[in-house]
Amino acid sequence: MPPFAHALLQRCRRGLTRLVAWWEGLPPLPGGLKLWISLLSFGFLLAALVGHGRQLLQLSLDRQGWLWLLLGVGVSLLSLVANGLAFGVVLRWLGLRPRWGELVRAYLDTNLRKFLPGGIWHLSSRVQLLRSAEAPLAAPAPGALALVAVLLDPLVAAVAALALVSAGGWQQGLALLGLLPLVLLWPRLLNPLLSRQERRKASALAMDIEAAATAPIRSYPWPPLLVQFGFVLLRFGGFACCVQAFDLSYSLSWGGWLAGFALAWTAGLVVPGAPGGLGVFESVLLLRLGFAIPEAPLLAIAISYRLVVTIADLLAALTARLDGSSLLRNSATAP
Repeated sequence: MPPFAHALLQRCRRGLTRLVAWWEGLPPLPGGLKLWISLLSFGFLLAALVGHGRQLLQLSLDRQGWLWLLLGVGVSLLSLVANGLAFGVVLRWLGLRPRWGELVRAYLDTNLRKFLPGGIWHLSSRVQLLRSAEAPLAAPAPGALALVAVLLDPLVAAVAALALVSAGGWQQGLALLGLLPLVLLWPRLLNPLLSRQERRKASALAMDIEAAATAPIRSYPWPPLLVQFGFVLLRFGGFACCVQAFDLSYSLSWGGWLAGFALAWTAGLVVPGAPGGLGVFESVLLLRLGFAIPEAPLLAIAISYRLVVTIADLLAALTARLDGSSLLRNSATAP
């Protein structure tokens, strides 16, 4: 590694360590940080709904608009399948051998649990599944490796989404800030970050912390990162269908729409708040794109997208559950 790159990594590592130490040194908020972020997000959305309620009621969709929303459900459903495949790429990169069909089905089946209070139950289910005898792998994964995979998957997705913020141009330096997290995936920074996350999640999931010691990452996770780019772009495809439904694509370049969506989607993924990023995504989207798009149509797009992806989540979980039941019946009746 060139000396300047090594120095940059060391500086980033020290800065990240100081930031985390400063954050952990802050006094806890009454009720917890999640509660306050959720209240602020919902309060902001409620104010927007009250302020633009009349304009929202005046908006209507024609037949073509409803078809766009239906297409958005289909694209969002496809993005969930891509998300399951991306998780399989993470497992494969970590040296495990996934059984792809079973893995995607299990991933879709556990996806709805992200909406349960606490926001960790989908992660808990996946860790337990990967460790069990019924794991969708050639062999069950060790507890530490299962936890690493479950934590690495959303982390790489968030980094990929932030990198796509640069599609909107310079944006007063926001594009550069979106690209900087790519540095976090270098092993010298990624291993300490994963180790800290493991200790926290192991405690939340009631796992043995000693058994959850990180298996060191030795190379940059290029395969998972590239696949996650595809997943986030498919996720944006569902959002783009909602934009088209309200015929607002002319109001902003598609690069600008992608940048705003990527930032809001990342915030909904990583900012502690209501399960599933509910409220956080919509608030960040309004704050980021409200300068270019009238708030009432933008709010309609945000609400429509939330409905589209929720329907896709339900359909994906239902399909996975029915498919699993069908396979069990077939195996039971097989001679």
